[in-house]
Amino acid sequence: MDAKIEHTWKEVLKNEFTKSYFLEIFSFLAIERNAGKIIYPPEPLIFNAFNQTPFNKVKVVILGQDPYHNIGQAQGLSFSVPDGIKPPPSLINIYKEIQKDIGIAIPTGYGNLTKWAEQGVLLLNAILTVRASEPASHAKNGWMNFTDAVITKISDEKKGVIFLLWGKFAQEKQLLIDETKHFVLKAAHPSPFSADKGFFGCKHFSKTNVLLTNQGLSPIDWKLLTP
Repeated sequence: MDAKIEHTWKEVLKNEFTKSYFLEIFSFLAIERNAGKIIYPPEPLIFNAFNQTPFNKVKVVILGQDPYHNIGQAQGLSFSVPDGIKPPPSLINIYKEIQKDIGIAIPTGYGNLTKWAEQGVLLLNAILTVRASEPASHAKNGWMNFTDAVITKISDEKKGVIFLLWGKFAQEKQLLIDETKHFVLKAAHPSPFSADKGFFGCKHFSKTNVLLTNQGLSPIDWKLLTP
């Protein structure tokens, strides 16, 4: 595997890397590839969320389910797509809410959220890989054990992190978060099937920045500059 993880995360999660479930993940991925299966994201981007947002810089967590499963879309950041790839419908709805909430224009044809990640927004999928054209195909191979450990470590070892939990799947992770020292904002998922049932109007982007500034932290600049 060509999957490498940023050094602060490597230290925080060192006990996970030797557990049997984690070793079994990589055995499973090797079997998939040897069988000719196409896996997204590419190996170097599996831990992209961690590499873009070191543990000591995490201020916000946006939790997704699993990577986009169509060609060219997955880049290891929840809801994000690489330069040159059309934003998927859920991301367009996120843009619409940002526009209504804080007045930022919707970026045209641009869906790379790396700028958010670099500011401390951990764009974490609960499942870090997927088989091409088969959503949730890697849901039972151990990734959720790993990302549950990630959420627990953030909860245990940091303070004042804002968790944005959109939809039922993400909200099931609330039990892992110590709400006596962190903030949890919940809304419907931004999917076209549910955005009008509680995502639109949630104002999570302005609320996040208020919570950050109240702690003396820099707010997130949610504006994306298209290339």
